[in-house]
Amino acid sequence: MTQPAQMRAYGALAGLKVIDLTRILAGPFCTQMLGDHGAEVIKVEPPSGDDTRAWGPPFEGGQSAYFAGVNRNKESLALDLARAEGKAVLLRLLDGADVLVENFKAGQMERWGLGYEQELKARFPRLVYAEITGFGATGPMAGMPGFDAVAQVMSGLVSINGAADGAPFRIGVPISDLATGLYAAIAILMALAERTRSGQGQKVEVSLLDCSVSLLHPHAANYLMSGERPRRTGNAHPNISPYDLFATRTAPVFAAIGNDRQFARFTAALGAPALAEDARFRTNADRVINREALRDALAPLLADKDGVALSEHLLGEGVPAGPVLEIPEVLDHAQVRARDMVVERGAYRGLGTPIKMSRTPGDPRTPPPHLSEHARTVLADAGYSETEIDSLIDHGTVAGARERATP
Repeated sequence: MTQPAQMRAYGALAGLKVIDLTRILAGPFCTQMLGDHGAEVIKVEPPSGDDTRAWGPPFEGGQSAYFAGVNRNKESLALDLARAEGKAVLLRLLDGADVLVENFKAGQMERWGLGYEQELKARFPRLVYAEITGFGATGPMAGMPGFDAVAQVMSGLVSINGAADGAPFRIGVPISDLATGLYAAIAILMALAERTRSGQGQKVEVSLLDCSVSLLHPHAANYLMSGERPRRTGNAHPNISPYDLFATRTAPVFAAIGNDRQFARFTAALGAPALAEDARFRTNADRVINREALRDALAPLLADKDGVALSEHLLGEGVPAGPVLEIPEVLDHAQVRARDMVVERGAYRGLGTPIKMSRTPGDPRTPPPHLSEHARTVLADAGYSETEIDSLIDHGTVAGARERATP
């Protein structure tokens, strides 16, 4: 069993205690970030466990890859919060806690008698309470369940994703969940920073729909200024050209040309410097207006090139370009490896933290926990005796961990 000292070793957030009531993705992604940077994260799961424990294959060592990807650096306690005894355990855990994160449907904590305004604010005045919901706590859809794909389609993200003449497409990663997790972590850290001045905690709230709508740049900004309905443009950008994917002899290459200087270097590298002086393509505004003619001129110039070699040459010339890489290639890429974005600790393999800190770096200290793996340690730290812990387990308030920890 992992010892608490290992969980709390170091990091920018060392000494921060987080009670994590989240499951699926947005919440666990948020709390894993906090744990990566030193926070003590106690993941309180229902007796059946986080649903994503069963989301597979693949599985390894009884865990799904989906669960393992967002639940390292946490201790697990399976607790039945619908029972009065489970509520009492949670309240005991909140003594001395800095943060509580939950992503139940809006109103569920209140139904358990654990709402922030109802119960927790007065009892734990320094607590930062983070609520993650699908649609928010107010408005006509408050309390309805939220899912990534639903947030993607209802926020408009899917409407602008796909080929110009094709159907809308869900974005290939659960961007609504992931972005909401990032916003939640930012909100928590903002509230903790404010607490250093006021001494008071507060409730912070993020929703999948709100966070997804916030990602609509530049499409929403274009619409609000012009009144023109955004349309799908495939890989192309509505405001910049050329900003698109081009076929080559090998890997497709994405050219992301942001200014006229880059365009001149791009065309020179392709052996067609005269294109930069063509009146149709002289400025970005010209190129956006004449994007189809520009694409017709560029496509044959790239068709016989080695996409990887061309991208490296263009980047060396200060021209943003990159080859389309598959996931295995990405995870084996020299730059990705140099940045420690793939970590291997014993049997655990996962993605590294993208936040690099000079004095207090993040670290994947401990692997994702098995269900209720740390129940006895967590409860003992909260002041429960072995007899009391046995009783909580025997009565079903705490699931798993029936064997006693070895001395």
